[in-house]
Amino acid sequence: MAIPFRTNLTGKVAVVTGGTGVLCGRMAKALGECGASVAVLGRRKQVADGLAEEICKAGGRAIGVSADVLDRARLEAANAEIEKELGPVDILLNGAGGNHPKGTTSAEYLKPEDAGRVVEGATSFYDLSQEGIEYVFNLNFLGTFLPCQVFTKSMVARRKGVIINVSSLNALKPLTKIPAYSAAKAAVTNFTQWLAVHLSPANIRVNAIVPGFFLTEQNRALLTKPDGSLTARGEKIVGHTPMGRFGKAEELLGALLWLADDGASGFVTGSIITVDGGFSAYSGV
Repeated sequence: MAIPFRTNLTGKVAVVTGGTGVLCGRMAKALGECGASVAVLGRRKQVADGLAEEICKAGGRAIGVSADVLDRARLEAANAEIEKELGPVDILLNGAGGNHPKGTTSAEYLKPEDAGRVVEGATSFYDLSQEGIEYVFNLNFLGTFLPCQVFTKSMVARRKGVIINVSSLNALKPLTKIPAYSAAKAAVTNFTQWLAVHLSPANIRVNAIVPGFFLTEQNRALLTKPDGSLTARGEKIVGHTPMGRFGKAEELLGALLWLADDGASGFVTGSIITVDGGFSAYSGV
């Protein structure tokens, strides 16, 4: 599927954290198709380089950069490399994030009789470790916070820039089983609005895209069976999505390109743009 429309981002430099993932990888390509020079950030340098090569082969300009969004020193080094190779950053897309089993319960509801005792193969709310919660929270919230600190300094100096954070439906309606991820994404949404106000004197716009349910490598095994049919959780999600399906990565591009273009959304900041097939609007009855 081609990009829904073409906006002119020629001369802009875009940084995409989490660019080696399915959704942000497609968004990185879209930014490149619209003329932006793209820095694909990821811990897997080889994968980041591969995506950058795809963008270049399609006629764009891109580089892969190795960085951990929780390592300020590596982010600072990445920023220096990007400014040297592409120029100062104009657009920051914060897409790094994810969940982890250590921040996840095995059941939707707590059985009172199980509280305080070990149940083989089960993880209750009381079994969740501080280490696991911190890992998920840090990856999603600090993994957005730190890149904002590092990559926006040149934006402030030039009095222009765009930040697009990737939040989640969990920020609006926390899903069962994943308390750490839900809380972290709620923090990302709140931080987006706070930062929009804080950076407004520097003419930097800060918004967030809230994807609904899209199949990725991280959640495919949770939502689908090996034969492609839906798991019980997948069926429940689709059943609560009025459009009756999962989203496609390309369906995030319209919101992305609109928010990235000052000419199209120059008066939009502090907004949370939901792309979820109606999930957040449906009460279930």
